[in-house]
Amino acid sequence: MKLPNLIILDEKDKRLHQISKEVTFPLTNEEKKMIEDMLLYLQMSQIDEEREKYNLRAGWGMSAVQLGVLKRIFVIAEELEDKTFKNYIIINPKIESYSEELIYVGEGEGCLSVNREVKGIVPRHARMTIKAQDIEGKEITLRVREELSIAFQHEIDHLNGILFVDKIDPKNPYKDKNFMREI
Repeated sequence: MKLPNLIILDEKDKRLHQISKEVTFPLTNEEKKMIEDMLLYLQMSQIDEEREKYNLRAGWGMSAVQLGVLKRIFVIAEELEDKTFKNYIIINPKIESYSEELIYVGEGEGCLSVNREVKGIVPRHARMTIKAQDIEGKEITLRVREELSIAFQHEIDHLNGILFVDKIDPKNPYKDKNFMREI
């Protein structure tokens, strides 16, 4: 596999704090290529040999804004037990509903745009339903839970100009931990 030539913005880049714009259809060839490259990059980052060969940090999801493209597009490459990937291409997402139950990643969330260790937890909904469009513009409804729900919320935050570090209370990074379930 050849690693796509993607330049992922660092958290200091002000574009990461801008709100991404709705996408119109049909997608351009450039947008389709960007989506394909984002998915390939994420898959390669999760395969041990590829990650070591290219010195990558593992990632599940990526938003177009992380490449400097302010469009409401994100992708997730979920590695399954059989070492294949389930790819999600999410365009113009809207959260329809979410659970009251809150969860957090025990070892802390990470982000390909945040190149440092971050202490603290980010409250996320354990389950949620979103409506979005697929790569052809067809409306889709997805219900996600647990790790996938966290990944979707993380990427939707990117589209709204929010980084996970913005959600951690600097004075009390483990605030309300007892009211959430660790995963």
